[in-house]
Amino acid sequence: MIKTLHEQGALDHFNGVVYIKQGETTLLKESYGYANRSFLVPNQIHTKFRIASVSKMFTAVAILQLIQEGKLNVHTSIVELLNLKNTTLSKEITIHHLLTHTSGIADYYDESAGDEAWEKMWQETPIYTMRTLQDYMKLFIALDPISTPGETFHYNNAGYILLGLAIEKVSGMCYDAYIKQHIFDKLGMKNSGFYSLDEVIPEVAEGYEQMEGKWIRNIYTATPTAASDGGATSTVDDLMLFIEGLRHGLLLNDDMTNKLLTPYVIDEGSNGFRDYVWKYGYANYYLLDEEHHIVRGGHTGEEYGFSSRVYYYPQEDIHIIILGNEGFNAGKLGWAIHDMIIKK
Repeated sequence: MIKTLHEQGALDHFNGVVYIKQGETTLLKESYGYANRSFLVPNQIHTKFRIASVSKMFTAVAILQLIQEGKLNVHTSIVELLNLKNTTLSKEITIHHLLTHTSGIADYYDESAGDEAWEKMWQETPIYTMRTLQDYMKLFIALDPISTPGETFHYNNAGYILLGLAIEKVSGMCYDAYIKQHIFDKLGMKNSGFYSLDEVIPEVAEGYEQMEGKWIRNIYTATPTAASDGGATSTVDDLMLFIEGLRHGLLLNDDMTNKLLTPYVIDEGSNGFRDYVWKYGYANYYLLDEEHHIVRGGHTGEEYGFSSRVYYYPQEDIHIIILGNEGFNAGKLGWAIHDMIIKK
């Protein structure tokens, strides 16, 4: 596989680490490029990367763990749970709506607005002040809704902030402590955490973007601390433990595992791309074939300086982890690998 990817040029200029397994067999596990470009320190297999929205998968697992314990259910009103009655949020918004991005609430940042909107937002609210889940609330809690709950899919980071607050409220633990105890520690994910960009943590890759022919660090464009909508730090080995453990029922019982691995809503903006049916579940993007069989599941992650993919192909029993420290560099590689799997 590595020879074919090189021949196709898919690994040219890629900065990061790739890990592919089929069953118990490793098909590819290689590192590329630099973790630190100033001192030309290479990425290695054990290098840690910010994983952006892949972290939403942790949030979804935590919510279903609490549902499994009878402390929540998918129909729980987030307004009533968090006492948000004096906001623009509808009392009809449920946990299911938030998990599937169908809540209809306005996001604190509309990803379709592009990079300029992201940069402008942090001119008004200094990005370095975003340290807790509560810090994000002021950015969206008073905005008018964009649709009624359950009406349509619209990718929404704010919804996962609310889910993080729900985890804290119901569990009595801070979000990152809950994830560490109930997911990371349970699976032996010893190199995963919720580190801040301004912390000195061993073996964490720096994030880079190419702008006007120069390499630029992401220190002014990435939120300093991870939240329940994204930004945790992990390695390819830890994320392989996570996705295999999730699919094999090590984090949830059979019923809840099936609920988390089920497609629910059409992503109308992507549907039909590459001739697939595109659906979203509980922090899972799905590609379905014309017979509605799941071809691929998993999640993507993008932020300034980092790009990540966690994919699984249930029919082939293939799991893929791609972690890069350059914005949007995992997507092209992910599709190249996808095409190889489908063609084979």
